[in-house]
Amino acid sequence: MRRIGVLMALKEDDPQGQADVVAFQQALLELGWIDGRNIGLDYRWATGDPDRVRADATDLVQSAPDAIVVNSTPAARAFQRATHALPIVFVAIADPVHTGVVLSLAHPGGNITGFTNFEASMGGKWLELLKEIAPRTTRVALIFNPDTHSGQFFQSLEAEGPSLGIETVARHLH
Repeated sequence: MRRIGVLMALKEDDPQGQADVVAFQQALLELGWIDGRNIGLDYRWATGDPDRVRADATDLVQSAPDAIVVNSTPAARAFQRATHALPIVFVAIADPVHTGVVLSLAHPGGNITGFTNFEASMGGKWLELLKEIAPRTTRVALIFNPDTHSGQFFQSLEAEGPSLGIETVARHLH
């Protein structure tokens, strides 16, 4: 039986995390893979705690699954350090190139690949939408965690800001 280790960065009772698990299992089912019958899924819920992410990554690698699925930048980085042999697939993490998870999306290199649903140009689009909703807006701050995001949205915010009469400020948490 094939085994997939799954490290979720959320709490186990998180509604979005549960919806993601249901969608993942449904997609596997559509491909003929049934948990407990012809595939084993080993879930870990790291709850956003960096120490727990690292511990769960180490534990999953030691259990030697056939592949690993992760949904956060810190988890992908933890697996990068924990193994160069097991295939790792990331889903929906922000800016995997600039955060060093992969060399490029087209040619990820190593044992890690995946996809992102974030595009840096979205920052400018968000600013346009904000201006439509609140036309008197003149200053916007982008706050981000550099452990999970590189601040890639700020460049498009900064580029779009002057045309909308908006000053932009970026701050990272730490």
